[in-house]
Amino acid sequence: MTELRWRYGAATDVGSVRDLNEDSHLASRRLLAVADGVGGAAAGEVASGVTIAEVTKLARKQPVEAESELGEAVDAARERIRAAVTENPEAEGMATTLTALWLSDDSIDIVHIGDSRAYQLRGEDFVQVTVDDSYVQHLVDEGAITPAEAQDHPYKSVVTRVLQANPAPAHFETRPAALGDRYMLCSDGLSDVVDEAEIEAALRDFADPQSAADELVRLALEGGGPDNVTVVVGDVREHRQLKRWPWIAAAVAAVLAAAALALGLALRN
Repeated sequence: MTELRWRYGAATDVGSVRDLNEDSHLASRRLLAVADGVGGAAAGEVASGVTIAEVTKLARKQPVEAESELGEAVDAARERIRAAVTENPEAEGMATTLTALWLSDDSIDIVHIGDSRAYQLRGEDFVQVTVDDSYVQHLVDEGAITPAEAQDHPYKSVVTRVLQANPAPAHFETRPAALGDRYMLCSDGLSDVVDEAEIEAALRDFADPQSAADELVRLALEGGGPDNVTVVVGDVREHRQLKRWPWIAAAVAAVLAAAALALGLALRN
């Protein structure tokens, strides 16, 4: 039986300015995710950590109602963030972004909130899959500034929607999965520093997902590393599942035959 799985690599770094890494991530055979904590002293690392913990519960499951199940994970994370704020009022304002890709046998289900991004590399095409929930993205959408101007805008890190105690809807999307596709998820510690041409070049130049992730983090640090940076790279690959029942049946038959032989010898003696 042939199934699809991620072949993945992941890398993270606190950066050159921050004292604490508020990013969290997950890289597994079915699920990739990046969460970038928001809030600094308001415990952004707690928000990202509990969110990834909730998403991780889906990592070994086969998606059935993917949007519903991803939505339940988001709701559970929101409840844990709310409980943390109730327990520690000083953490008021703690929040996180979340971008996660759940791979089934023929599709990729995406949940996204905030400005952590997902990109897709397919053949000659390289596209940003997610749309930032950010102030500068709103300006781009309105035609007030160009995408190039957004890259250097002073408010490019201002997010307009995050996962926090107060409800805010996440975006859900399903895309067809194709063998050979490469996806890259990142916190804005990469996308704010390294331009898309460099990101694409690194993803094309490094065939191994781990090497590609390491290289992208290196580029962010080379660019000054002003923020935490996290990169997860996943390639859609075939996974051949061995049919275990014939092997088990053969093993049982061998054990029974050996037992019968031993019993026969014992009776003759």
